[in-house]
Amino acid sequence: MGKDTKLSMENSVKIMGIINLNEDSYFAASRVPDPAAALARIEKQLEDGADIIDLGACSTRPGSIPIDEKTEWQRLKPLLIQLRDRFPNTCFSIDTFRSGIVERCFDTIGPFWINDISAGEDDSKMLSLAGRLELPFVAMHKRGNPSTMQGLCHYQDLLGELIHYFQEFDIKSQYTGIAHWVLDPGFGFAKTTEQNLELLHRLDELQVLQREILVGISRKSFIYKPLGLQPEDVLEQTSAYHQIALQKGANILRVHDVAPAKALLNKKNIDN
Repeated sequence: MGKDTKLSMENSVKIMGIINLNEDSYFAASRVPDPAAALARIEKQLEDGADIIDLGACSTRPGSIPIDEKTEWQRLKPLLIQLRDRFPNTCFSIDTFRSGIVERCFDTIGPFWINDISAGEDDSKMLSLAGRLELPFVAMHKRGNPSTMQGLCHYQDLLGELIHYFQEFDIKSQYTGIAHWVLDPGFGFAKTTEQNLELLHRLDELQVLQREILVGISRKSFIYKPLGLQPEDVLEQTSAYHQIALQKGANILRVHDVAPAKALLNKKNIDN
C-alpha cells in the first residue's frame, strides 16, 4: 500500500470514490459486495480520476441496522488482501466507526485514512488508536444512530452548533495525538432537507475551523426526494450541488460518480 496517506490539499480539490461492500446502501448501483466487482470498480474510479478510494462494508444510511463487527470484517478482508499488491500507490480510506476494524485493516494493508461517521463517539478506543497509528481521520457530525438520527434535527443555530462541535473535536484530536483530521459536516445525518440546503449554502462559514472540508452529498435523499425521484435519477442535480460546494470551499468531494466530478473540477480549473 502507499505510505503517503497525507494528500496535499493545497490549490487542489480531491475526489473520494465510494466503494460499498454491502447490499444495503441507498444507491443500489454503488453496491459491490463481490471482491472481483469491487476491484474492477476501484480500477475504473482510479482511471476516472479518483484521488482517494473509500471502502465501506457497513451501511449507515438513515433507517439502516448496522451489521456486527465480525460481518463487517468478513466483507472487507478478501478485498484488502488483494489491494496490498494491486494498488500499492493508492490512498484508501476505511469507512468504519469501529476501532477493531481499523486495527485489522492496518495489520493487513498498512496506513490509510479513517472515515468515521461518529467522529470517534461510537467507540471510545477509536481516537487514541488513530493517534497511535498516525492515521488521517475524517470526523463527521451526526446525532444518534441510523435508527434515531432523523428525529434529532432540532438546532438553535445549525452552523454555530457545528462549529462548536468541531472545535471540541479539535481539542480531542490534540489530546489523542491525531495530527491530520478532515471535517465532514454530515449532510443527511440528523438534518432535514431544509437544514442540508442551508448547510450547503453556508458551507464557507466552516472555514473558520481551518480544516479541509469533505462534502458527501452524492445522490442523497435531500436532493432526490423533493423532486419525487430516486437516487438513480439525480446525477445532474448532484453535479449542480457539487458545484455549489466547490464555490463554498469544499476540499474533498465524496462521490459515487468519479468521472462527472472530475469533469466538474477540470471545468472549474479552466474557468479560474
